[in-house]
Amino acid sequence: MTAVTPPPETLRAPLVVEFPFTRSLGPVQSAFLTGLRERTVLGVRTGTGEVLVPPVEYDPATAAELRDLVEVGATGTVTTWAWNHEPRPGQPLATPFAWVLVRLDGADTALLHALDAPGPDAVRTGMRVRVRWADERAGAITDIACFEPHDSDPVAEPEPHDGLFADPVTGIVAPARLDYTYSPGGAQTRYLRALAERRTVGERCPSCSKVYVPPRGACPTCGVATTDQVEVGPRGTVTTYCIVNIKAKNLDIEVPYVYAHIALDGAGLALHGRIGGIPYDQVRMGLRVEPVWSDDGRYPDHYRPTGEPDADYDTYKELL
Repeated sequence: MTAVTPPPETLRAPLVVEFPFTRSLGPVQSAFLTGLRERTVLGVRTGTGEVLVPPVEYDPATAAELRDLVEVGATGTVTTWAWNHEPRPGQPLATPFAWVLVRLDGADTALLHALDAPGPDAVRTGMRVRVRWADERAGAITDIACFEPHDSDPVAEPEPHDGLFADPVTGIVAPARLDYTYSPGGAQTRYLRALAERRTVGERCPSCSKVYVPPRGACPTCGVATTDQVEVGPRGTVTTYCIVNIKAKNLDIEVPYVYAHIALDGAGLALHGRIGGIPYDQVRMGLRVEPVWSDDGRYPDHYRPTGEPDADYDTYKELL
């Protein structure tokens, strides 16, 4: 009986994608967020008399500009809800809570927020709630810490408000973050394991014979699996490039530097990498380069000139 060696385990790793989005605020959003800081909830009245909370700058039905601000109540009615059994980091409450849509008194639309309740049996559509203000407020939706059950009668009409406050909030930073576990799949797992051995491998399409680096597991042109591994490089040719003049956050590379498409010898398309060991204004198409590996040897940190004559354009023109 022949022993069968199991395939190597596919790589998996936690990955965080985070982007702090900075935006300026117009007069309506500025008044709304500044009002929250001052424990005041503002809406905006449309041409048909509807009061929208949160307020918007343009009527969603007619696209007319909206500026007629009104103050609505800090109490309201739950229109619908869903129970959150396991709060995630960054959510309004650390204990189980209900996501609720609340139509504040005087408003015609509902605001999404959290409701602090002992359990799902304590939540129902139509229940009365009120705002629980955060102890420290800075002009953000989180100035409303959450809603809480409250027995009260609805407020009849919203009051006009000029939207003027001292030291108004004029801009916000909204962090967008996604945490997940990434698996590169079988083809890229083999590619990454080879890089750890200072080798670069691609996979050849059995139909068109193009060698994909990094491998994709299938040829996007022919639609067939690419199972034939091919070692390429390590040297290659710069096909195209750009000069980077803006320093990226947390990236310890001085600008300007060059980022290039590099066609490794034997590869059917170019991959990208940084060019080092040469002044940025001397990088050119056809430059022959080789990898300089990272300190831990797991991947090429950058590519440097080999000293060979430049490659002839005809040898890489199909890889631009």
